[in-house]
Amino acid sequence: MSNIVSQRFIKCLEKLREDNRVRSSRQFAIALDYLPQSLSEILKGRRDVTIELIRKAIEIYKFSPLYLFSGEGAMFLSEEDQSGFRMLTIVKDTSEEDHIIHVPEPAQAGYAGDKTELDYIRDLPTYTLPDFKYKSGIHRSFDVAGDSMEPTLFEGDKVVCSFLEPGLWESSIKNNYVYVIVTRGDVLVKRLVNNIRNDRSIELHSDNDFYKAFSLPIGDVRELWYARVKISAFLPSPQKIMEMTYAELKELRQSVQDQFRLIEGMQQSINKLLPD
Repeated sequence: MSNIVSQRFIKCLEKLREDNRVRSSRQFAIALDYLPQSLSEILKGRRDVTIELIRKAIEIYKFSPLYLFSGEGAMFLSEEDQSGFRMLTIVKDTSEEDHIIHVPEPAQAGYAGDKTELDYIRDLPTYTLPDFKYKSGIHRSFDVAGDSMEPTLFEGDKVVCSFLEPGLWESSIKNNYVYVIVTRGDVLVKRLVNNIRNDRSIELHSDNDFYKAFSLPIGDVRELWYARVKISAFLPSPQKIMEMTYAELKELRQSVQDQFRLIEGMQQSINKLLPD
């Protein structure tokens, strides 16, 4: 039995044939550089549609990813949808294994902009991880810039993320979890609060209290990536850890002493007000 995405894919193909946009499923398969026999297996419910086939159908026949993955909206992208749509590029090795594309900080401005062409993405560094959870789905990693997520993430750390389909944003964004948010001008690493159902926005929070939370309309979001693991740029030496711990203890002791003096002063003031 084919999954729900495959069933919606088949409905889109049937609609193409009803509208005479394709003469047959064979013509459709050839246009997508896909084996007609394999497409026949999908149409009979014996196998599921692949991510790569979905990508080609979106690119060539404008299948709507929102409809395919959530069942919402029209089957096909309108001209307005196409202007705001962003196609993800996947890099595979000779064994057809997906590689994790890394987006370093110097490349993030271009990545957030319109530099999404195949050659640009393929010039970014790629790698694989041995964990099975990184063998399925689409994954990317991003450099952490700035200090807004300290002490959880430091500048130079890398976060390895799973792609979150736009159709799943409303139901799948977990409050107070870390995500990478790609807008039209920036790549942000923040904790999110999901307000999509209420006012079509998400709330972005930093772990560093110096930075205030702010809301972002969901229409300004181009991509969302769920942060699964971090790769630290360095490990401090034992001596450095001791120095940091000593400094924190010293600061804590000073704070306690200040609080003690404050309480002592308040006590003296209260004693003066009390009758003998």
